[in-house]
Amino acid sequence: MKRPTARPSRGAARRGHGGLARLRAGLSAWAIAHGRALVSSLGRLVSMPLSALMTVGVLAISLALPALFLLLLQNVERLSADWDRGASLSVFLDLSVEESRVQSLADELAQSPPVQAATIISPDQALADFRRMAGMDEALDLLDDNPLPAVIVLIPDPGLGAEGLQALGAEVQAADGVDSVRLDLAWVERLQSISDLLRRAVWLIAALLGLTVVLVVGNTIRLAIQNRREEIVIAKLIGATDGFIRRPFLYEGLWYGALGGLTSAVLVGGVRLALDGPASELARLYQTGPILVGPGLGGFGLLCLVGIGLGLTGSWLAVGRHLAAIEPK
Repeated sequence: MKRPTARPSRGAARRGHGGLARLRAGLSAWAIAHGRALVSSLGRLVSMPLSALMTVGVLAISLALPALFLLLLQNVERLSADWDRGASLSVFLDLSVEESRVQSLADELAQSPPVQAATIISPDQALADFRRMAGMDEALDLLDDNPLPAVIVLIPDPGLGAEGLQALGAEVQAADGVDSVRLDLAWVERLQSISDLLRRAVWLIAALLGLTVVLVVGNTIRLAIQNRREEIVIAKLIGATDGFIRRPFLYEGLWYGALGGLTSAVLVGGVRLALDGPASELARLYQTGPILVGPGLGGFGLLCLVGIGLGLTGSWLAVGRHLAAIEPK
């Protein structure tokens, strides 16, 4: 005999619907409370425009300076990658190496992954170039034989770096028929050292200016708390929670950070546009690609997010320290 299936009672169904309704009501009340705090905090900034503009201006400059330094570093590193293409290895072969072996050796070296191209300079071509540059035609005419060896010029991968170039030079030196390998690493190492120094200096400056943003926002929120001290005391007397009192000040810090980040993005974009004309003219004279590359929409969005994060951090620290000290007596 088939047993009847148990069905939920009407009371259980009503309790389920009641719990869902309470959850929706709670979320709606939470959203309304935060929306009111967000709008009211913006209204306080609008009510004191001069003070708010000065604070936003300080935050914008503090955020724009490291952004401009990072943009400059990005463009310098991009240009240095193009300059690295001028690095080359000169492979001097033994005088006894035959011409067929020179070509086969150049083909072998050109197939190596770190090598982009291999060019052969024959002994006759090397002597002709030396004759043209040295201006010693009469002395060179006294020579019975050409004393210059064949040379293979290797163009390595631009991103190889100084250590990679040294490893490639050691590998080529061990090849059969190679007399010596000449590699000028001094300027490559100097360029990398300068780039590393600039990168570290830029990040240190960015960290210091980020701390400045946190301190400025924290001090501004501290003054706002002190100015509303009596209001906070009354709110606590009638039973307002710490979260309710804290919420407007946190959103005020958020607004400062957001407006400062947005203004700094405008400043960075303005500087980028101001330098675009001279940079384009310089690129035209040197027949290169674009010299100055901007941060793009992603960079501007990241700058605004950083401003919001620093603003919230400063307001959170100020509220946590100064709001707890205000208690009704």
